[in-house]
Amino acid sequence: MKIKVLSRMLTGKCQLASPCEQAFIIKKGLDINMEGNKRREKLIEILNKHTEPISGGTLSGMLGVSRQVIVQDIALLRASHINILSTTKGYIIYPLDPPKSKRTIKVKHTTEQIEDELCTIVDHGGRVLDVFVHHEIYGEINTDLVIRNRQDVYDFVKKVEDKKVVPLKELTASIHQHTIEADSEEILDKVEKALDAKGYLYIN
Repeated sequence: MKIKVLSRMLTGKCQLASPCEQAFIIKKGLDINMEGNKRREKLIEILNKHTEPISGGTLSGMLGVSRQVIVQDIALLRASHINILSTTKGYIIYPLDPPKSKRTIKVKHTTEQIEDELCTIVDHGGRVLDVFVHHEIYGEINTDLVIRNRQDVYDFVKKVEDKKVVPLKELTASIHQHTIEADSEEILDKVEKALDAKGYLYIN
C-alpha cells in the first residue's frame, strides 16, 4: 500500500487516497510524532541528569539521531519554555529557581584581557550567562556562555584560541555586554566595582 501511494506521487497522478490508504498515512504521522515526543522526553531526562553542558554530537549519539534532529528538538523544547542554553561546550538546562539577582553590564577590553575580565567576575561571586553586542546593521547578536568558575573561564578561552574564534566584541569596537548573575545585589555591586577598578567597565 505504501508503495502504491508513493508511485502515485512519483507519476504525478493526483488521485485521492483510498480510506485504507488515508488511515495508513495518518497512523504513520502519529507514529512519527510519538517517536519525536519520546525522544524529546529522553533528551530532557539526559540534560537534567548532567550539571555540565553536553555537546550536540554526544546527544545525537546517545539518542541515535543526527545533530540536525537534536537542534530541531532543542528549538521545540525552548518554544515550550524549557530553559535550555546553548553554550560553547554544549547544551545545558539552566535552573530558573531559586530566584537570583541579575544585571546587565557593559564592558570594553582587549582580546588578551578576556580571561582576566571573566575571572574578575567569577572570583567575586558572579556568573556570566551570556555575551551580546548591538551591531548597527545586524542588531543584537547574543551567545550563551554560562561561566561559573575559573575552570569554565579557562575552558572557554582555550576553545576560543584553539578554534581561532573572533570574539563578538570585534564587531563593535570591543564594546560588549554580559548578563551576570549572583546570589545577591551586593555581590553584583562588588563585581561591578572590581571591573571598574581594572578599567573594564564601560560607561558612556
